[in-house]
Amino acid sequence: MNISARNVFSGIITDITVGPVNSQVELTTAGGDKIIAVVTSASVAELELAPGKPANAYVKAPWVIVLAGHPGIRFSARNHLEGSVQQIVKGAVNSEVAIQLPGGTPVYAVITNEAALELALKPGAPVAVLFKASHVILGVPT
Repeated sequence: MNISARNVFSGIITDITVGPVNSQVELTTAGGDKIIAVVTSASVAELELAPGKPANAYVKAPWVIVLAGHPGIRFSARNHLEGSVQQIVKGAVNSEVAIQLPGGTPVYAVITNEAALELALKPGAPVAVLFKASHVILGVPT
């Protein structure tokens, strides 16, 4: 299967908190990175999600926010992962930033060229990425 989402986190479901409308699902990658998704409880049932089952978390690159430095701010986004810039591909308006997480998983963000300059992004620079749990799409093998 081909998919347009640039970010694919493969792992095992390690926790689920079921609610009447939405549920929170934690997926842990082989490298130890934890991804939190908020999906409908109906999706949890339909996908037969359960701790110990393999799953993939998909996040589109424009949904990823890049942070440089230490802003001294706490965020409501559930997914906050540390890494380092691997590559920047500059386009006419936006740049694609490839970030490597310590566990080995790459994360891609699409940000404006202006933001890339303001953040002084360069290969090797430490950064963090943020994305909302509601922006995570889960999929399971069939």
